[in-house]
Amino acid sequence: MQRLTATAAAPPAAAHGEGPRWDAARAELLWVDIPAGLLRRAAVGPDGDLTERAAHHGGDTVGAVAPVAAGGWLLAAGGGFSALAEDGAARVLLELAGEGGSEGSGGTRMNDAACDPAGRFLAGTMAFDQRPGAGALYCLDLDGTVRTLLDGLTVSNGLGWSPDGSTLYLADSGPGLLSAFDYDVATGTPARGRVLLEFGDDAGVADGLTVDDDGCLWTALWGAGQVRRYSPEGDLLAVVEVPVAQTSACCFAGAGRDLLVVTTSAEGMSAADRAAQPLAGRLFTARPGVTGPAAAVYRGPLDGLRQLT
Repeated sequence: MQRLTATAAAPPAAAHGEGPRWDAARAELLWVDIPAGLLRRAAVGPDGDLTERAAHHGGDTVGAVAPVAAGGWLLAAGGGFSALAEDGAARVLLELAGEGGSEGSGGTRMNDAACDPAGRFLAGTMAFDQRPGAGALYCLDLDGTVRTLLDGLTVSNGLGWSPDGSTLYLADSGPGLLSAFDYDVATGTPARGRVLLEFGDDAGVADGLTVDDDGCLWTALWGAGQVRRYSPEGDLLAVVEVPVAQTSACCFAGAGRDLLVVTTSAEGMSAADRAAQPLAGRLFTARPGVTGPAAAVYRGPLDGLRQLT
């Protein structure tokens, strides 16, 4: 089994870094700071060094980002979807019925999201208090309609597809499950869900994930300070150690798409934990010797979105 240690990158720490994506059209790394409501962008040098280019405010909270084919970025923000223009101007596109609200009111927020191979935007939600069953997975389709794909989730998290698009992987960090679904790319419909991996609190729980070009899964384990690589059958193949317990997500970036970038979080950490983990919230990198895909782009409209009942 392969074992690696990730090293800290230059950009300053986030409060809760998440959702790294390689934006191939702009040749830059995207990631979000959820409670700060920020999209952050960085260049990746030939030696794997990261240089932050910009940060844009996209909402009260921003859970995830996807490049848009027509330009700019699509955000899973607040309790719905927002657009962020190239000049950094953000506008709300749709607030989802039954989602949103403030943390103190027991509301929900958008969490992880990603585009499928056809360009739909799949986005999950969670309650601020992480109460069981309050999360859901939505699909913003190519015609601008939004439908519910799954409900009864707790912390809808990492999303990824097999290289041929026929399998959708989804993490629910509440019960610590990583599931696989048959996926119809033509219709954007998951079916026949089955648990691929189950994690206990002592080993961390599956958070953000990516799928490499060989079809293997890389999942950040929140609470364990690791990113692990698994075969499509669930066999452990590699472990990347990170000196921060709250590893939140990962992606492959750079011109060769061979640089593994890991986001981390300082959310909820005690003063003692912060002192023991001074790099919490930073980005980390490693080169595991494999490549992964760039972020799929959103190919639907930005205006006239509507939620199906």
